[in-house]
Amino acid sequence: MDKFRDFLIEYRGAIIGGIIAIIALLFQIYKFVIGCLIIIAGVVIGNYVQRNKENVKEKLRNLIDRW
Repeated sequence: MDKFRDFLIEYRGAIIGGIIAIIALLFQIYKFVIGCLIIIAGVVIGNYVQRNKENVKEKLRNLIDRW
C-alpha cells in the first residue's frame, strides 16, 4: 500500500493533468483554450514586433535572402 501511495504522491501532477485533459475533451473546452492561446500568442508576437521593429526587419531580410 505504501508503494501505491508513493506512486500517487510522485505523479499527482500528471494524474491531475490527465483528469483535467479528459474533462476538457468531454466538454470540448479545448476549443476555447486553443482559441485563447492563439489570441495570447498573437498579442505577444505583435508586441514583440512593435518593440523590435528594426531587428525583426533585419531578421526577415536575412531569412528571405537564404531562400
